[in-house]
Amino acid sequence: MDQNVTRLKALTAAQVGQYREQGFLSPVNALGAAEAGEVRRLVESVEAKHGGKWPRAQSLKSHLIYTALDRVVHHPKILDAVEDILGPDILCWSSRWFIKDRNDGGFVSWHQDVPYWGIDVGENIVTAWVAITPATRANGCMKVIPGSHRKLVAHREGVSNNLLLRGQEVAVKVDEAQAVYMELAAGQMSFHHGLMFHGSEESRDDERRIGFAIRYIPTRVKPIDGLPRDSVQLVRGVDRHQHFDHEPRPVRDLDPADVARHKLATDIYHEINRLAVAKHLEMVAGAGHAPA
Repeated sequence: MDQNVTRLKALTAAQVGQYREQGFLSPVNALGAAEAGEVRRLVESVEAKHGGKWPRAQSLKSHLIYTALDRVVHHPKILDAVEDILGPDILCWSSRWFIKDRNDGGFVSWHQDVPYWGIDVGENIVTAWVAITPATRANGCMKVIPGSHRKLVAHREGVSNNLLLRGQEVAVKVDEAQAVYMELAAGQMSFHHGLMFHGSEESRDDERRIGFAIRYIPTRVKPIDGLPRDSVQLVRGVDRHQHFDHEPRPVRDLDPADVARHKLATDIYHEINRLAVAKHLEMVAGAGHAPA
């Protein structure tokens, strides 16, 4: 048997092969229904204190300020599967909420992630999209275009009602007939590569769609030169490269020191997001990267 197969912890060789070839994998078991329910209760308790909506200032990297979300980011089932794709030394670069209610107009246009992240597009960067509630066609589950992760393309911005921070979308024609809809049960997750064309449609269902997207990178990933120094969290293995500052795990929910560090980390994120776009779009003509 291939030695690489014997080292796999959670995925099969066929699943790893699918991810590398097609750029996505779904469904993958992660939290389970009970743990997902615990996270949903946290989400709705926080929303109840902020007018029924998750606070915008906490939409990014909320694992740095809530212990239950910290446990999700470090969950052994998630990290075992991520390790099968990225290898043993893993950083959590970021996390973000994607929440939809019935007829709220929210959708996600076809886009690629990495042009907005300020990190090397040639690396294998994976998002674990964890379903806290069921994600279905009716409530706007994620859709992907298989094989679209091999090339960086130009984007345009300003699409209204878009759940993305800059309202971005790919500036190329997308064949909707090729779309694969990644429906998930609560507690399951999907994986997609950072260059994958992906998006989602508006919810038409009474069931809320709550998704927690966790961005994992191997420790060797380099930031783009000329951007502010970013911060990440080491979640498994050893960081021998030290390309980023390290973020501590939260000691308790909304600890003042953690909240201050979270604000600094998200402020830097937004500045990198702003500056990275121009740098990456300069690379479009020469891009043609496949997963590592």
